[in-house]
Amino acid sequence: MNKKSLAAAGIAAAVALTTVGCSTGGSGGGDDDTFDVAYIARAQVDSFAAWLANEMQAEAENYEDINLEVFDGQANDEVENSLIENAIANQFDAIIVQANNGEAQFPYIQQAIDAGIVVITTNPRVEGLNGGSSVDANPFDQGAVVAELAVEQVPDGANVVVLNGPGGNFHSTERRRAWEETFFAQRPDVTIVAEDIANWNKDEALTLMEDWSLAHGEIDAIISMNDNMAAGALEAVSDDPAFEDVLAYGVDGTPEATLLIQEGTMTASTLQNAQELAELNMQAVHDLLTGAEETVNVDIGNPLITSENVEEYITLYEEAGLIG
Repeated sequence: MNKKSLAAAGIAAAVALTTVGCSTGGSGGGDDDTFDVAYIARAQVDSFAAWLANEMQAEAENYEDINLEVFDGQANDEVENSLIENAIANQFDAIIVQANNGEAQFPYIQQAIDAGIVVITTNPRVEGLNGGSSVDANPFDQGAVVAELAVEQVPDGANVVVLNGPGGNFHSTERRRAWEETFFAQRPDVTIVAEDIANWNKDEALTLMEDWSLAHGEIDAIISMNDNMAAGALEAVSDDPAFEDVLAYGVDGTPEATLLIQEGTMTASTLQNAQELAELNMQAVHDLLTGAEETVNVDIGNPLITSENVEEYITLYEEAGLIG
């Protein structure tokens, strides 16, 4: 493993959830002076989800009246749904849900709202709920920002592959729609030689790309709905000189992605700032629990990251301790 690979591996370890159900001091149904909040994270193996969970824990420490417990949904709808049910049964004051599949989690989230629990959906927002609040980014804009750049960069007549997140996930479907409307509609010369769901997962994307590189030979660009899958696809062809110049686009602006952009392996990403999401989530849940707000629905921004400005974001991660 080379030095850059070691750095990427170290980042993955740094952002991984080290515990499940880790509490800042309480469990459901706490005393009158504190609020017990369950954060149900999508998956420990998803680098962005792990980063967000860590930021949630760090931000919760700024609120003396909030006890936060983090639970790992394991990228499994049944697990995540059970965690929501358990949080209701254990009488948490609030539940923040990072859905794996919004359609699958919808009835369970609605059940929590109907039980009178403060509920926030985040990364992604779950649409159509009767009540509840949300803290998110605009996934269509996240995809469109990168797709606009790709319109200019992807060569004429290119062959591309597309990696999608879970089928019922709002961020996955909206980012894919953005690519369709912003890129593919403008570039009819481009051929999608393969497309599949890799569930935000690096290993699944690596396996798909190994198969695609053998089946299709020339691939000019990797279009991924998140950085984790893009990184997996790039790893699959890292030792193949035929893919030395392959373009790769993602979303999230994870620490690993910024290093890949810095070294010229990855082309571009859109930042989804987990620190900002965590800050807004904790502020929102506190405002809702204390009665300062009745509902909250807010979005963060989505700046583009390329080789021209990547050092700015590497500095952000160095200051946060996510890049050593």
